[in-house]
Amino acid sequence: MKKRNVEIAIIGAGSAGMRSYREAARKTDSVLLIEGGDYGTTCARVGCMPSKLLIAAAEAAHHGAHSRQFGVHYAPLEIDGAAVMRRVRAERDRFVGFVVEDVENWPQDHRVKGYAKFKSDHILQIGDDLEVTAERIVIATGSRSNIIPPLKAFGDRLIINDDIFSWDSLPQSVAVFGAGVIGLELGQALHRLGVRVALFGRDHLVGPLTDQKVIAAACDIFSNEFEFHPHAEVTRRANNGDGVEIDYVDGGSTKTAKFDYALAATGRRPNVDQLGLENTSLELDARGVPVHDLFNSRCGDSHIFIAGDANNRFPLLHEAADEGFIAGYNAAHFPEIRRFKKSAPIGVIFTDPQIMMVGHTHRELTDAGVEFETGELDWSDQGRARVMLVNKGLLRVYGERNTGNFLGAEMIGPRAEHLAHLLAWSCQSNLTVTEMLERPFYHPVIEEGVRTALRNLNFALEMGERPLPRCLDCGAGS
Repeated sequence: MKKRNVEIAIIGAGSAGMRSYREAARKTDSVLLIEGGDYGTTCARVGCMPSKLLIAAAEAAHHGAHSRQFGVHYAPLEIDGAAVMRRVRAERDRFVGFVVEDVENWPQDHRVKGYAKFKSDHILQIGDDLEVTAERIVIATGSRSNIIPPLKAFGDRLIINDDIFSWDSLPQSVAVFGAGVIGLELGQALHRLGVRVALFGRDHLVGPLTDQKVIAAACDIFSNEFEFHPHAEVTRRANNGDGVEIDYVDGGSTKTAKFDYALAATGRRPNVDQLGLENTSLELDARGVPVHDLFNSRCGDSHIFIAGDANNRFPLLHEAADEGFIAGYNAAHFPEIRRFKKSAPIGVIFTDPQIMMVGHTHRELTDAGVEFETGELDWSDQGRARVMLVNKGLLRVYGERNTGNFLGAEMIGPRAEHLAHLLAWSCQSNLTVTEMLERPFYHPVIEEGVRTALRNLNFALEMGERPLPRCLDCGAGS
């Protein structure tokens, strides 16, 4: 058994682990990055980037199929599934290659391959032949697909998103289980690429949305495009050898459907269950994740830190990178510990229309007993949206009574990925709704829809429909 002593050991070379390594390496040369699998982040290999490649192909197909509304006619649409997947894999491999090259350029003695397991608070077993004693440890082991037990009935015809991006071509049909981010994005993309898709959700939920009006709008939009069951009662799941069979209740009667594959899109779980955390003194929560401080990444009062998807909070790349910095910084400067401000919450689902959530959600505000008002915009009559034939969806914005502070928003609608940033920056800048309305809005742009919603909100807050231009001589509204 080889033994090694280091100041800082980082478990996991994903987005959080890489950022932790960079920060720790600024302070000490005694750092070890431990990775059990292949280099290359979840985002690059099976997450953000390959999914957007598939979505880009789906958008191209959708635009071609619906160009006649503009008076533009193409030859009959043809989708080459093999060519679609060839580009997805090639570009995915390119993104992964950049990450692998980055890590492999780091000093060899700073890296080791093997799965880590705690033997005690300071000692890690790496594979069968290495024992590492570390003064400080960062857990950045990421997450994996969560497969609920009933789906295991599909056997070898059950797939996860990782499998899709290794396909040589597109199948004829896929049943998608889970109406979260992954299920919605991949389900709609496959449908638009000519795959017969049925999406089975639960409890009428659509992604992470909490505002019932926005959820209802989203359900209507997706149900009108492809087979979407927001609250499916599936009574039988089976593998029939060359595909899957499903019995489900629809309109009071039971129906049977057959598909080539069943896609499990029922969330993700943190990769902490194989770390041997029971051998440490750390306090664990109900999911087995170490109890930690969100603002300094420290687990209790220990020398161990946790960052990224492993902490079971925000499975987003920018959050993982920020948390990786915090964990790496504090591990490097221990016992000095600093708490860092979090950026405004922002989330985007790349469906069409897109979904976004910014700041405090409707549920959070309601559960916390915050006194707030709502302004909204139905995109069906918004000028620029109608011009581009993307006039579907609903925007709802929230403001605090008495103060007029902007609190958050939920939306399904056009260009949500861009509007989300506009609103998140406003939220993080602690702007009031009135101050947001004082900012310029060009014409004709999608952002004018945001202005309309904010005007409605300002009126509901009894602060006037719109602010007047400020007088340069007196500083007051004209």
